[in-house]
Amino acid sequence: MTNEFKPLVRDPQQPVNMLQQPTAATPAEPLESLSFPDMREVEAVLSPQDVNKGLAQADPLTRHPRVSSIVLCVVFGLLMLAASAGVWWLGVRTMDGQSYEDIVWSKFDAALPGWLAPVVHVFAISAVVITTSVIMGAIAFAVLIVRKRWLSIAQLAVFGGLCFAAAELLKPLLPRPYLINLESNPNNSAPSGHVILAAAASVMLLCAVPRVLRALVAVIGWAYTVLVGLSVIAAQWHRPTDVIMALLIVGGLALLALATTFASGMDEPGTRVSSASVQIVGSVMLTIGVLGILYGAYIIWQIQPGLAMSAEWTNAGAYVSTALLTAAVSALVLGITLAMRQLTASPLTKLGLVGAPPAPPKR
Repeated sequence: MTNEFKPLVRDPQQPVNMLQQPTAATPAEPLESLSFPDMREVEAVLSPQDVNKGLAQADPLTRHPRVSSIVLCVVFGLLMLAASAGVWWLGVRTMDGQSYEDIVWSKFDAALPGWLAPVVHVFAISAVVITTSVIMGAIAFAVLIVRKRWLSIAQLAVFGGLCFAAAELLKPLLPRPYLINLESNPNNSAPSGHVILAAAASVMLLCAVPRVLRALVAVIGWAYTVLVGLSVIAAQWHRPTDVIMALLIVGGLALLALATTFASGMDEPGTRVSSASVQIVGSVMLTIGVLGILYGAYIIWQIQPGLAMSAEWTNAGAYVSTALLTAAVSALVLGITLAMRQLTASPLTKLGLVGAPPAPPKR
């Protein structure tokens, strides 16, 4: 067969004449002659929701967080719940723990500095704590409704219900036995319902607001939670174990809730960027939390020989360590919630939505 009648190989799905002669290739059109659709024409055809759906089909990170972020939330959440059980055992089921808490319960209010005592006493009023927490929770749900985050509403509603159940159901299940002669009232046991309410309201607001407000809300929530925690101890409603346990329960449940984050609870793909405020505030809060817990544990270890005898020289160490641990555990809970909220809500994709990270210079 000559080249003149050489058959052409074409799409097998398209009927063609195998003896058809090739046509001369047309020269490529210059780039300047190509016409592109106007953006207004594109917006008239495709809505932002349609664009996001298209992106979600191309990259799964636009509809659910990274698997590593979900695993971290589950692991850290379970660790916090386990730590809450350990704190309860040390404070309630050991003689040194009961002696430590009795020392704090009896004179903690008198040991508060003059500038801090009036503020703490304000939050010792039950109505103030309940009203403030309810307002924070209402704002959180209002923000989610405005942002149309329906899955997040259900997510936080379940989280709030679990926190309420923990506050109400664990008290009768966790009795406080008499291991030593106590001055405090053993009836009000762990965990502290007021601290759970304050911490849960702070977490809900943190998870509801957009990225630009997360760091600020985390700081406000931390300050509010610390003041409520100190107030219930100063007012002799609860002991340190009740407060620390309540904080860890809320932190654990919050992280498990964040592990269920999906598309409607995430930031819009076009708005996902790294947040300097979240990175700075989150790093500072986590550092304060870890170092504060270590130093508070060191103080308790130093005064442990005198706890069995309720020695007077242990009082100052007990007061300082209680205030330090309350602030540190609150910082740890809010800091890790802030970090994991950012990871689950704004995973950066490979689609170039926010641009590639800067590369090192080539030599």
